[in-house]
Amino acid sequence: QVQLMQSGGGLVQAGGSLRLSCAASGSIFRINSMGWYRQAPGKQRELVAGITSGGSTNYADSVEGRFTISRDNAKNLAYLQMNSLKPEDTAAYYCNADITSRVGVRYSSYWGQGTQVTVSS
Repeated sequence: QVQLMQSGGGLVQAGGSLRLSCAASGSIFRINSMGWYRQAPGKQRELVAGITSGGSTNYADSVEGRFTISRDNAKNLAYLQMNSLKPEDTAAYYCNADITSRVGVRYSSYWGQGTQVTVSS
């Protein structure tokens, strides 16, 4: 069994910063890609940032230059540092990871429980 546990988030004023964390635990052989998604009310879930096991990153155009995704492979952790936050960043944020539980088994995709980020103007 694999779990992703998120922490961080909350309420911040526009221009402020927040940091989200995601800890993977359980039966883990290898964590492949990890990512952060968000979903605002009435909108589809969208990819915010992704990072491969080798550290290559990609970002949504809307957050490029403001958000930074990182990971600690030794501790099975991922982070999303969010700076210069805007009201339009308000959403529920979800951690995602593609995890192989044992050798020879294809990876499965797991989701964190979600955390609310609210940016006031």
